[in-house]
Amino acid sequence: MRDRTILHSDMNCFYASVEILHDPKLKGKPVAVGGDVEARHGIVMTASYEAKKFGVKTGMALWQAKQMCPDIIFVSPHMDRYFRFSRMAREIYSEYTDLQEPYGIDECWLDITESVSLKGDGLKVAEEISSRIKRELGITVSIGVSYNKIFAKLGSDYKKPDAVTTMYRDEYKYKAWPLKASDLLYVGRSTNAKLKRVGIKTIGDIANAREEFMVERLGKMGSILWGFANGYDETPVRGEGSLAPIKSIGNSVTTRRDLLNDADVKIVLYILSESVAARLREHGFRCRVVEIWVRDNELFSFTRQHKIKNATNITAEIADEAFRIFKENYIWDKPIRSIGVRGAELVNDNYWEQLDLFTDQEYRQKCMKLDATVDELRKRFGFYCVQRGLMQTDKELSCVNAKEEHTVHPVGYFK
Repeated sequence: MRDRTILHSDMNCFYASVEILHDPKLKGKPVAVGGDVEARHGIVMTASYEAKKFGVKTGMALWQAKQMCPDIIFVSPHMDRYFRFSRMAREIYSEYTDLQEPYGIDECWLDITESVSLKGDGLKVAEEISSRIKRELGITVSIGVSYNKIFAKLGSDYKKPDAVTTMYRDEYKYKAWPLKASDLLYVGRSTNAKLKRVGIKTIGDIANAREEFMVERLGKMGSILWGFANGYDETPVRGEGSLAPIKSIGNSVTTRRDLLNDADVKIVLYILSESVAARLREHGFRCRVVEIWVRDNELFSFTRQHKIKNATNITAEIADEAFRIFKENYIWDKPIRSIGVRGAELVNDNYWEQLDLFTDQEYRQKCMKLDATVDELRKRFGFYCVQRGLMQTDKELSCVNAKEEHTVHPVGYFK
């Protein structure tokens, strides 16, 4: 049985690269995407390589990044741009395979096993994709080429930026095994600490340990990591449309200023609901439960939810229900610092439910069509091409950068 040919494509410093592309004056300067110093939710989402040289890392607070790199330039994130570039990259990938499995917005596994006879071997295809991304999108990628997903990802991390690295059966022992154990997928901080305590520091150490010993230390995950390190990963690249089932979809935000009244809250809830509803529609879902999360400026928080009469992915219905829940459960004794909206208990678009005489189904159908039209316009021309009149009442609150939250079933990454 012949080996598969798997690629892992990772767009280099993705958010920062897209921002630099839109503002060429930033080229060659230390840049971090993550809001501005005044934005209280400010952490570094991505830093350019010029900033990384000073030790700036993803997840670092903006004030820490400023201490490490005094000349750093902070840029607020523009998620619509990033999603657009991600879609364009996947359009390029689709010319080589329909077996694409996104790993976040900027990374993707590709199974090109069936394409190599037409397109050339894995290295040639990877180099061609890299060249096209650079030429057509103006950004760079690092691509790993291997016979399984784990080593393909190690390959894309092996050399950056703008590199193609193979990690074949006859190469992984001298390429992968000397790497730090934390470089292996699913070795997080806690797992790495446990491994260090027993003298396991590299991927090779994991591979050469007894599998029984790894299980004793880490349970089932020990066996999985031992198999990964030894190149036994056989997990498939899930094709388009076969992502893990989503349990709920939600967005939350820490606003640039405290929310002081119902009008402030309504603006932010509508913005969050627009994103939640759009993503429900994108995945072919409707929600039967609307949930809100609220945190005041003294960091006390609570969550409330309500099951609605008709499953929905209509923006206005989700927003109105979220605002109704808020009004019933919040007394304005303190300003609000953070707020979130979530759609839960999801059903697909084919879900059957009993209609009632008191719901205007014709009006709901018109709302669905209108929302779908807005989705298409924003996909083509950017998020801000269509805005609700409500957003014009407070421009500061209307420019929120919501944190997207997908909660998924813990299913089958591993067989």
